[in-house]
Amino acid sequence: MRSERVLIMGAAGRDFHDFNVVYRGDPSVEVVAFTATQIPGIAERRYPPELAGGRYPAGIPIRPEAELESLIAEHGVDTVVFAYSDVSHEQVMHAASRALAAGADFKLLGPAATMLPSLRPVVAVCAVRTGSGKSQTSRFVARALEARGLRVAVVRHPMPYGDLVAQRCQRYETYADLDRYETTIEEREEYEPHLDAGRLVFAGVDYEEILRSAEKECDVVLWDGGNNDLPFYRPDLMIVVADPLRPGHELRYHPGEANLRMADVVVINKVDSATPEGLAQVRADIAAANPRAEIVEARSSLALEGGDVAGKRVVVVEDGPTLTHGGMTYGAGIVAARRFGAAEIVDPRPYAHGELAATLAKYPDLEHLLPAMGYGAKQIRELEAALDAVPADAVLAATPIDLTRVLRVGKPIIRVRYELEPVSGSLMGPLVAIADRAAEAPTRG
Repeated sequence: MRSERVLIMGAAGRDFHDFNVVYRGDPSVEVVAFTATQIPGIAERRYPPELAGGRYPAGIPIRPEAELESLIAEHGVDTVVFAYSDVSHEQVMHAASRALAAGADFKLLGPAATMLPSLRPVVAVCAVRTGSGKSQTSRFVARALEARGLRVAVVRHPMPYGDLVAQRCQRYETYADLDRYETTIEEREEYEPHLDAGRLVFAGVDYEEILRSAEKECDVVLWDGGNNDLPFYRPDLMIVVADPLRPGHELRYHPGEANLRMADVVVINKVDSATPEGLAQVRADIAAANPRAEIVEARSSLALEGGDVAGKRVVVVEDGPTLTHGGMTYGAGIVAARRFGAAEIVDPRPYAHGELAATLAKYPDLEHLLPAMGYGAKQIRELEAALDAVPADAVLAATPIDLTRVLRVGKPIIRVRYELEPVSGSLMGPLVAIADRAAEAPTRG
């Protein structure tokens, strides 16, 4: 009997995880290709044989998603598996329609098939959309657990844009590890704040190997999710962050709605910036979708580091993914510029070139800001050149990365720090329960 031929639609993250966990060891299935989207430069590569396993001695091709129909025809694909995140329900069904029209079945793999169990208690922090405030929630959770004497290992959602074999299982303890692994700006944004706090961070491609490595060095595993993806590990506590600046999105995006319905705790962030109508809609949607969830409402407290912006002309740099596939038109940098009295937020568009200019053109509704695009050296240099060229007194950087470590800009860089500050409800009860469970777990080692 012929093996079932499967094609996995992805974006260099969940697609690889789903293959590793569900298909790599299944002799009844042949994965003929991955398709890729969202991530620059990932298409036209191969998932290497060192990761794909003995049944794939030549590895597995990674092709552009635009080739979906031709790949189905060429390989006689039976099933298309959709395996990436932070997309509207409508976009998922457009992908399904393309697969069905080309003659294949269409499939989504669920949590039961793809979540790995851990020897340690797992706290998962996820979101309904990119840019909801998940990273600051993860930092809050880590600090709370550490205050109870627990060692937390942060496992980040994958961002494997380089050598996949070298990125199989990465352990970050110092900034030197960031350089050793040639991490991108997007990766540094997520890793640096944890390293600053003395926390171990794990990431890569093979998330079972990563989990086993992390378990040896911690009391609690903190799954710090990316986009609005489902956790890769089975959580003992699942915290999901909702964003009232995008009311209604909690029920319109995949797999953010699934996260919302699975959550033990929902953090409604940014309550100080939201409208009463937006907050009311998010509260009502949570009550309808998951009435058992505990609700915590919070704000993002802002502080400046490295200078003041009052009376200055500033060029604002924001977190890239929040503005691109996250769909926000501004972030903490614009809010901070206005709150702390900047004289002018200078429009950087005339000074952007190359891929940075193309990104700004693709997202014309962005306010006067630059997304911190840095998937490779070329994008980093383009960002550096644009910041140098903008006629401003200072760069206001609202990305968690210390830009001075990767950019050389001839003007001062003032950082915006933002942390989660609960204003109603509490995360401490659920986290104390996790701490108690950690005390009962086997000894590390």
